[in-house]
Amino acid sequence: FKSGNSLALRLPKALGLKEGAEMTLREEQGKYSFEPAHSERKIDVSKFAGKAPWLEPLPREDFDDSPRDWHLLGRDASGA
Repeated sequence: FKSGNSLALRLPKALGLKEGAEMTLREEQGKYSFEPAHSERKIDVSKFAGKAPWLEPLPREDFDDSPRDWHLLGRDASGA
């Protein structure tokens, strides 16, 4: 059916999709498929404080900042 200047596709409720869900539509050789669009996850960390009071931040000198073997990942030393 037509919705404004766009065509719309009705999907059965049994698919369990929520209204407003973004989908990615693909066409290959005249056949169409769709799947949920990937979106960045947004995590609210505002309530994390105080959940593990026994944990303390590590002092900066306790971090291992040794050089890495970037060649194993096919990268140069700059990480690019």
